[in-house]
Amino acid sequence: MSQNRQIRDVVFVDGVRTPFGRAGEKGIYANTRADDLVVKCIRELMRRNPSLPAERIDEVAIAATTQTGDQGLTIGRTAALLAGLPQSVPGFAIDRMCAGAMTAVTTTASGIGFGAYDVVIAGGVEHMGHHPMGAGADPNPRFMSERIVDPAALNMGNTAENLHDRFPAITKDRTDAYAVASQNKLAAAYAKEQIQPDLVPVATLKPGAGWTVNTVDEPPRPGTTVEDLAALRTPFRAHGRVSAGNAAGLNDGATAALLASAEAAAELGLPVKMRLVSYAFAGVAPEVMGIGPVPATEKALRLAGLSIEDIGLFEINEAFAVQVLSFLDHFGISDEDPRVNRYGGAIAVGHPLASSGVRLMNQLARQFEEDHSVQYGITTMCIGLGMGATVIWENPHFVPSPETTSTADETSTSTEGSAA
Repeated sequence: MSQNRQIRDVVFVDGVRTPFGRAGEKGIYANTRADDLVVKCIRELMRRNPSLPAERIDEVAIAATTQTGDQGLTIGRTAALLAGLPQSVPGFAIDRMCAGAMTAVTTTASGIGFGAYDVVIAGGVEHMGHHPMGAGADPNPRFMSERIVDPAALNMGNTAENLHDRFPAITKDRTDAYAVASQNKLAAAYAKEQIQPDLVPVATLKPGAGWTVNTVDEPPRPGTTVEDLAALRTPFRAHGRVSAGNAAGLNDGATAALLASAEAAAELGLPVKMRLVSYAFAGVAPEVMGIGPVPATEKALRLAGLSIEDIGLFEINEAFAVQVLSFLDHFGISDEDPRVNRYGGAIAVGHPLASSGVRLMNQLARQFEEDHSVQYGITTMCIGLGMGATVIWENPHFVPSPETTSTADETSTSTEGSAA
């Protein structure tokens, strides 16, 4: 007879990432293997958490969208071996396009909650220079012949233009202004050393130029102006609204996070940066995939018994500015709301597809440490082929304000009085 199982609390212990690079021959990782980027992250997690015996890791889940070449061969297992983890530590690969790392986290977190794991490593990698989006893919001809999806759904830029069509209030001027703000917020975060603590230095070799130690992200363009963006062409549609300036670029990079049960974290003396509250995935029409975070967030809030007003911080992946603004408009949140992407987002820092989910978590965890007035935050993103993903986290450093405490006391007294 099976035991009665209790769902266990899952905590985010730590997260790291490589600096993100620009994809292509001129990018910093042009001559670096994708699996080596993951290895850097795993080794750094172990270095930063010396109280964790390597043999206590129960699983390594690594996401990649294009699982071939240096991103193939069950990369979770191969990266674990290459990183020097014991051969007893298993691993697997996972793919949910842009939400790969996020799905690696939620899948292994479910295993922790169920009691199958105590400690896991979850992350993602995308080397878009070696593996351009869709390279080697062979979409079933039925997608087109039976009109299962709109042809535009197979090109992410077209789906963003479709969102502009659906929401005419989201103008190009608005998306360009949002993109400039993202660049400015990232530059400010760098100036305050808020990004650097979670970056793993990566040494790269370039023929004729020797070795370079990369310690900062390559994609950001600080000082970008709205006028600069207004002059860019719109490659997905003549006189369109989506440009290279208000969308994430093509990037290379890797991320990894350490998750544990609350009990294992206490036993091993591991820090607790966030507590998992709920998560949800949702499907939408593939041709407007950018709206995916809306139903995913509504579902995650419902599962958590929370409302959007309870969320004090938002980390929204900026695949396209229009996609973020459609989310904000749906929930009645201002374009300049200080709760949203405080350190800037993917438009500035880059979006190496399957790795980005853990970047969002790293940034949220850092903000939780800085702002003890926030109890709940979310990480959310849209996903190719029409999906959205949202994870709700709780801040372990949360300190209720005196006003909140006194209101709660008054409510409690009033309830007791009416019960009497």
